[in-house]
Amino acid sequence: MGRLDNKVAIITGGAMGLGAADSTLFAKEGAKVILTDVASDEGQKIADEIGATFLQQDVTDEERWKEVIAETVNLHGKLDILVNNAGIVEVGDPENQTTAEYRKTMAVHMDSTFFGCKYSIPVMAETGGGSIVNMCSIASVQGESYVAAYCAAKGAIEAYTRAVAVHCGLKKNGVRCNSIHPSGIATPMVASVPDKMNEKFGASPNQDAPVSKTGEPIDIAYAALYLASDESKFMNGAQLRVDNAMSVVSGTMPE
Repeated sequence: MGRLDNKVAIITGGAMGLGAADSTLFAKEGAKVILTDVASDEGQKIADEIGATFLQQDVTDEERWKEVIAETVNLHGKLDILVNNAGIVEVGDPENQTTAEYRKTMAVHMDSTFFGCKYSIPVMAETGGGSIVNMCSIASVQGESYVAAYCAAKGAIEAYTRAVAVHCGLKKNGVRCNSIHPSGIATPMVASVPDKMNEKFGASPNQDAPVSKTGEPIDIAYAALYLASDESKFMNGAQLRVDNAMSVVSGTMPE
């Protein structure tokens, strides 16, 4: 018996990296997975491999959010799980992060989380509740100067997760909302950072840290699985750090 048997899950940014790992594990554990992404070819390939449904989605498009949730309900009759995973990284510190980079980063991360929560909550509540998992980062805890807009976006998601959790708790609608805070994970997005740093600054970020900060996508997928499942039924508004202690040590700040 799978840990997500009979549950229906939407996972954004499901074509690669953390989203692909989440989608694969959730399907393995019995969920009916709808993975979405702007990368149609990659997304359809993953969906075909795991027996899921792929829907093309720009997560910054509010109207498309309504359509994706409606298509999910039409296909499976309900929605139990939403993983707001889609994300990007645009390198830049507080002085040279461009306004366009900032606005794009906030739209992909925070706007999409806002839309996802807004339109999934009432649908989940209709069938007794569900679980929203918002992908955050230890960047919202520690701060990383070379991805300033990313830190801002993840900090907003962390705070908004608490607002959603309290709202749903007060309404007693059965919907829970928690966030996951990974450190650096071996994904295409993280792998792109050094080249982007070299292009913009002529140098890569300081990776000299006292504790290893590189994990594997499956490490995060198992955390998402726990929060999505009924095993975490008493967790609401929590921040789950999956970072090998990076957020409780001195980090990368030079002496």
